[in-house]
Amino acid sequence: MEKKSNAGFVLGIISLFAWLLPLAGYPISIIGLVLSIKAKKNPENKTALAGIILSIIGLVLTAINSFLGAFMAVSNAM
Repeated sequence: MEKKSNAGFVLGIISLFAWLLPLAGYPISIIGLVLSIKAKKNPENKTALAGIILSIIGLVLTAINSFLGAFMAVSNAM
């Protein structure tokens, strides 16, 4: 279980930078979130909780970046 929580934590950190490219941000954030949630079965696992929080932040930033990019593309097309 420790490997999953560490991997989720690392992917959560990477997702804080990967949101700049939504094609990279979505998979990294989602995989980090899934691994961290699977490792959270132990309530004392603080690394998994940090991975969940970081992955959610990365996922939200990626979604905002995607929506703003799509909005800008549509508004420039008119």
